[in-house]
Amino acid sequence: MEHFLQRLDPFLSLLARILMATLFVMAGMDVAMDFAKFSARLEADGLSGYLTGPVFWFLIGTGLLLLVGAWTRLVALAMAGFALASGIIDYGDFAHATDMVMLLKNIALTGGYLYVALHGSGRWSVDALFGRAG
Repeated sequence: MEHFLQRLDPFLSLLARILMATLFVMAGMDVAMDFAKFSARLEADGLSGYLTGPVFWFLIGTGLLLLVGAWTRLVALAMAGFALASGIIDYGDFAHATDMVMLLKNIALTGGYLYVALHGSGRWSVDALFGRAG
């Protein structure tokens, strides 16, 4: 079994990066579709609406970097921090059962991004091309 999984490692690492990056890229595209709505949501959470632009670029940028496997360890650490912080900010009302589930989803995502930060991008990545893959 170990040998079989080692042979699949490049493919599975790429697939994992694609799946994890999709969340951030799609979230960034959602922000782009309605900046005003997202800005209002930030303000409802007690944050400045001026963060809309930086959050948009962070979502798109980190998502695309993870997708291609560039600066993967640093990007994954940033994504882990974002996933955890946004989960706490957005889903801190435990009176709602849905909030608890969504917070746990963000915690699980944080674990996934930390795993990528620990293990690197894999062989099929920009990092591997430049000798930075772990």
